[in-house]
Amino acid sequence: MSLSFANSIAVQSRARALLPLCVGAGTYLFFLFVGDTLLQDSDSFWQIKIGQWILDHGALPYTDFYSFTRPGESWISTSWLSQVLFAFSYAHWSWAGPVILTATGMALTAAVFVYLLEAQIEAPRAVLFAMLALLLSIHHVLARPHILALPVMVAWVGLLMAAADRRSAPSWYWLPLMALWANLHGGFVLGLALIGPISLEAVEHAEKGQRLKLFMRWVLFGVGALIAACCTPYGWRTLMGATNILSLGELLTLIFEWMPANFATFTGFEGALLGLIALGYYRGLVLSAPRIFLILFLTWSALTHVRNIEAFAFLVPLVLAKPLGEMFPRPPADAAGADRWPARYVTALGALMILAASWTSTSLYMGHHRFTFTMAQTPVAAVDLLEKLRVQRIFNAYQFGGYLISRDVPVYVDGRAELYGEKFVMDFFKATEGKKPELLPRLLDQYKIDATLLVADAPGPQILDQLKGWKRIYTDDIAVIHVRENADGAALPSK
Repeated sequence: MSLSFANSIAVQSRARALLPLCVGAGTYLFFLFVGDTLLQDSDSFWQIKIGQWILDHGALPYTDFYSFTRPGESWISTSWLSQVLFAFSYAHWSWAGPVILTATGMALTAAVFVYLLEAQIEAPRAVLFAMLALLLSIHHVLARPHILALPVMVAWVGLLMAAADRRSAPSWYWLPLMALWANLHGGFVLGLALIGPISLEAVEHAEKGQRLKLFMRWVLFGVGALIAACCTPYGWRTLMGATNILSLGELLTLIFEWMPANFATFTGFEGALLGLIALGYYRGLVLSAPRIFLILFLTWSALTHVRNIEAFAFLVPLVLAKPLGEMFPRPPADAAGADRWPARYVTALGALMILAASWTSTSLYMGHHRFTFTMAQTPVAAVDLLEKLRVQRIFNAYQFGGYLISRDVPVYVDGRAELYGEKFVMDFFKATEGKKPELLPRLLDQYKIDATLLVADAPGPQILDQLKGWKRIYTDDIAVIHVRENADGAALPSK
């Protein structure tokens, strides 16, 4: 081997070591600079509020104390650790804190993703897959707990697939990842569900005499993962809390992130599906039955609920990594060259420089930019007026619930749909969206509502305009307020 060729391989090894960090840094800076777009879901308000409550009380909630329609109802927070992290960051840096935390979560996701892919396929293809995955996921990148759990999901599935590719069982040292995931977000149930089909991939390609032994090792790992998922302050109740959202039936078709994918107009997800099909036909991609099942399952999940598109985007490439690596082989790297101390020194120095540059960019950007939440979710002036009127029971729009919680105003409904149940929230939507307008006066009387706070361009305010005993007193581009009338036409506060 010539000296120049050896040096070239050593340089490539160092570049590969820095590649995930470079991709992560680029991802972080991108989401930092578009940080205001991460602040457009009112659920962020109540997520932070619950995190603040946990920090203030040193305890976790077991019942609801934010609504007047479900006070004392059993409810647990399956994202308590993420909520604490968001609350802590918000307390120290205002909205810049959650933005930085969200950008960091996406950076870690991209870095782990490229690191796992690059073990099987060439670096340019790994980066391309990362860019496509980020593009498909961008609609759901918000300052909310699922983003902090995303790098854990990618690491968990990637490590399981790596074990299956080696025809071995996963290491028990990986179980803390499941415990961390279960404390960050309820989506950990996906990680549990994928253990079975991934184990079949390992068993199918193992030697015949080793298959039963290997299968039992995967079974024991699955049991260990189930136990690890219960290593939260709520214990086994975490499993129940994480699956409650799936029992909401028809309601899931009305909440945007739980809606099925819509192909009425061309989307990135549609393009990804067509590209996946084209790749299979063009290159004659042959997959094992377990890998086919995994891809079909992830595709079905994304078609059923748009919030699962990011799982499709990041996990399907991990399932395809080994077959693609075999289809597009790359020159072997000189592992010995990468392990020499000068190479490690250069890699460490490069990593420190990338981190320093990212932190400096963050400080400079925060010095002249103030992150603000989208006004469409924050009816500030309307809530100020309601507080002056001292009304006690406000019939609020679904998307305003988080902001009201942040203002310590008891809500009629908010983003915790699993707390209220399918019928309650469906009745609310039918009453305010004009599908069953006769429900509206019944709900207002049943819950002794003093005032309503609804979206300005929704049918609800127009229905109330025609409803006897109610008067519109405030309108802006965001919200409309109606109050009960007495003989003088003033609001009637609760007794």
